[in-house]
Amino acid sequence: MSRTRIHNLSISVDGFATGEPQSLDAPFGHAGHRLHDWMFRTRFWDPEGMAGVDDAFAQRHSDGIGAEIMGAHKFGPPGWHDDPDWKGWWDENPPFHTPTFVLTHHPRPSLVMDGGTTFHFVDLAPAEALETARAAAGGLDVRIGGGPTVVREFLAAGLVDHMHLVQVPMVLGRGVRLWDGLEGLEAGFDIEAVSSPSGVTHLTFTRKDVS
Repeated sequence: MSRTRIHNLSISVDGFATGEPQSLDAPFGHAGHRLHDWMFRTRFWDPEGMAGVDDAFAQRHSDGIGAEIMGAHKFGPPGWHDDPDWKGWWDENPPFHTPTFVLTHHPRPSLVMDGGTTFHFVDLAPAEALETARAAAGGLDVRIGGGPTVVREFLAAGLVDHMHLVQVPMVLGRGVRLWDGLEGLEAGFDIEAVSSPSGVTHLTFTRKDVS
């Protein structure tokens, strides 16, 4: 069976994966783009960027992925569902290149974009969404793309097989936390930590084999 994976999810040292308030002009609220500066400097993001530890982890983002699941707040700012012309934060060729399922309480017709991305807007619980995405993934893995609320819901439901977090040495103080309600989560995973010269720490959580 295909795996459920999370990649390149940046969090502050106090556990926030986005700031507040989110808006059209500030997709990550008061955090700005500071949580993702490590990635912007890599070859994964910029062909003229740096190789090294950060790039090696970032490059794993798309390997073997056949479908993506994301939350409504990753697709757009609050109120986007009232704008029939909103097509996401990206240009006409979004970076997913797979069927992409947007979890929302406001379903709308699917949106076909360039480059192989089709957005499907569905009102489904995590297990149902994963079943739907797996059917569309063609035997490949499913990526949970965020934001932190959706990732937390999939972790709480025991549906994540592999998670790559990037702990950034900054304190946000407020926003949307990843870990709330997930006490003891670490017991179900093998965890590795790799420090980078950029100052971030790459944490990988791999589900323990319970067979």
